[in-house]
Amino acid sequence: MTVATSLPTSPDLAGPHATSEWREMLRLAAPLVGANLLQMAVFAVDVLFVARLGAEALAASSLAVSIFGLLIWSLTGLVGATSPLIAAELGRRRHAVREVRRTVRMGAWVGVLAAVVAMALCQLGGPLLRATGQSEAVVVRAVPFLAVLSLACVPAVLSSLLRTVVSTLGRPGIGTAITALAVVVNGTGNWIFVYGHAGMPALGLMGSAWSSVVTSSAMLLAYAMVLRFDRRLHRYHLLGRWWRAEWRRFADVWKIGLPICATIVAEAGLFNGAALLIGRIGEVQLAAHTVAMQLAGMTFQVPFGLGQAATIRVGLAYGARDHAGIARAGWTALAMSVGFMGTMAAVMLAIPRLILGLYIDVGDPANAALVGYALQFLIVAAAFQLFDGAQATCGAVLRGLQDTRVPMTIAMFGYWVPGLLTAIGLGLYTPLGGMGVWLGLMAGLVCVAALLIWRWHRRDRLGLLP
Repeated sequence: MTVATSLPTSPDLAGPHATSEWREMLRLAAPLVGANLLQMAVFAVDVLFVARLGAEALAASSLAVSIFGLLIWSLTGLVGATSPLIAAELGRRRHAVREVRRTVRMGAWVGVLAAVVAMALCQLGGPLLRATGQSEAVVVRAVPFLAVLSLACVPAVLSSLLRTVVSTLGRPGIGTAITALAVVVNGTGNWIFVYGHAGMPALGLMGSAWSSVVTSSAMLLAYAMVLRFDRRLHRYHLLGRWWRAEWRRFADVWKIGLPICATIVAEAGLFNGAALLIGRIGEVQLAAHTVAMQLAGMTFQVPFGLGQAATIRVGLAYGARDHAGIARAGWTALAMSVGFMGTMAAVMLAIPRLILGLYIDVGDPANAALVGYALQFLIVAAAFQLFDGAQATCGAVLRGLQDTRVPMTIAMFGYWVPGLLTAIGLGLYTPLGGMGVWLGLMAGLVCVAALLIWRWHRRDRLGLLP
């Protein structure tokens, strides 16, 4: 109710600059959304090739990628702290070349250090997977796969950093183009390494891991070339003097980035925990959960991209000490996000079987139970679409104000207390089963969205404005 009543009536969405803000937000967000969707396609390519190797190989790669993906996603949030910092610097002074270069340099230092830690954590994949009760045959194949995949940590984190940087500097389309290139490189790499083409030996499952390493490295090289040869970006000399320390900025990246990283881990913990809970309830419900979550994940990329754009737009206004601009950018992003997710919710409720038909044969009697559960989960997914979009975008606009510690606390409380506890209670101790777990997901999202919107609405009284 908070979301539905506060956004449309906000006076910050009206006025002579409102149309310009909507246009700028769309210009920045559209390529970011495209890049997010393409990134999902990069992972989908791996699944397409590995699935042909058998169920055991697919299970091993899925488990390894789940660990690797969580690490990289969280570290993306860590180095993403450079976005509000750079935006604020550009807001204060349009040609802040030296300040931008120093922030990027320290972001790279932080990213490399964190990526090395992530590589070490990947070596613990065996004990982690065995602790969750996975099949030993699958674990044996997943461990070496994850060891090779860990070599992609440094290039993947640095690529994410540079994507954030070029977007904040007004060139978001570059990230979209390079991610599209990554889809092609990964598809070609899997074709060569997995099945043994172009004179290479067939490496099977391990070939897919090596393809991911090559793809991440190719993305990093592509960004380096863009920074070197793009005239608009080259003037920042972002690759220069990489050995010089700027300890104050180094600390700023950690200060803003670590809470973002923890927020991502908290959210991932709820959704990964939901999969484990439903897995205990039954395989059919887990399959239905996977399909419904895939659909929800696709729609989530739009508010996620809007949030990335909002961090930049709010950050620019924050650096310029433009309170009206901060409000306009934040409320515009929230209105766009909630509006889109409301539309997607209506579509899910109107044609659920048609949507499920994109993934499974809804007419096959063998899939009747799967379809039945998936339809139930889609009803809940439609209901929490508004809150999912609101919490993602609102967290991002607060990052534009360099406010990350309290939102982290809100996320950890909301996702793990009302969210996970409700999922466990209703899922395992009532006849609701998988539906109870999904109601837990909704409880967590509603709680986090409401608290974040309250904090954004009271930003002035809470002393968050410059």
